[in-house]
Amino acid sequence: MASMTSPFLSDGPADSPITFLLAHGAGAPMDSPFLQVLADALAQRQWGVVRFEFPYMQRARQSGKKAVPDRMPVLETCFRDTISALQDRSHLVIGGKSMGGRVASQLLDDLAKSTNVIGGVCLGYPFHPPGKPDKLRTEHLLTLESPLLVLQGERDTFGNAQDVPAYGLPPSLELCWIPDGDHSFKPRKSSGTTLEANLQCAVEAMDAFARRLAG
Repeated sequence: MASMTSPFLSDGPADSPITFLLAHGAGAPMDSPFLQVLADALAQRQWGVVRFEFPYMQRARQSGKKAVPDRMPVLETCFRDTISALQDRSHLVIGGKSMGGRVASQLLDDLAKSTNVIGGVCLGYPFHPPGKPDKLRTEHLLTLESPLLVLQGERDTFGNAQDVPAYGLPPSLELCWIPDGDHSFKPRKSSGTTLEANLQCAVEAMDAFARRLAG
């Protein structure tokens, strides 16, 4: 993992009407190929994109060794602090990959009442641990009032296209299914689609979501 002096990676125009603030997942940093492709594509569409890392990933970057994710209160505090540092941005859509999106979704309604946050996006939401479909992480989603876009692979082991529709999710949560995608949107070769096409699908959904929020 490369060392970095800045706690953020910023792409696209800072004066965009909406900036996507994206956190990483549990195992890969903010400059992972997955997030890099999305950030580049959104910036090309003139959206601002800011990526950041939680404390444990910053420690892993400095030490060169893997680190265990911080406890949820630490993750939430880091997210809140990052939002505070971006108060000069017009509006924020907060989210991220897997765990990063989960943290954002838990804060979304509260932040939408008191900050420049107007929506959220989850890139592969961990609805439940793999192989444990009874251990749902949906309680806060069921009462969600703020707009949330969830981009989910149809074959995601954290919540697939067969199971998730039965969870009773609210109208404020928009589900966009990524064709034959796994937790990182990668399809099987036999599916007739590609990872590149699925990432483009995700970008188009995020672009359309931002345009709706921008009015």
